[in-house]
Amino acid sequence: MTVLKRYVLRLFISLKYITANVVDRNNGRVVATASTVEHAIKNSLECGRSCNAKAATTVGEVLAMRLKVEDLEQGQGRGIHVDVNKEVEKKGFKNKTKVWAVVNALKNNGVKVILENDEDNPSRPSY
Repeated sequence: MTVLKRYVLRLFISLKYITANVVDRNNGRVVATASTVEHAIKNSLECGRSCNAKAATTVGEVLAMRLKVEDLEQGQGRGIHVDVNKEVEKKGFKNKTKVWAVVNALKNNGVKVILENDEDNPSRPSY
């Protein structure tokens, strides 16, 4: 069975780290990942006790580069699906800026991002 929303973005945000994964829902495999746990990203940031929106933007930019290397920035024509409301609800309202920082970094670096359930959310900045 082929899933229509094949590639989805999943975020994991803690007090110290941010991890972004793009998951292929057909086989459950992570096709690209980026995290502030990685030494290359961690060393380029000054992320003391808490990661900020700048760290989230860096994670989004690195994930976009890795998707381009895998030739998946268009999600094989279907795009990368993101349910921002669900991600914000899971992470808590105080992480809303970090969630949007990752999504906007992906969009700004040429990744085809498809936002889910956004038409009734007036708090989302319109682009």
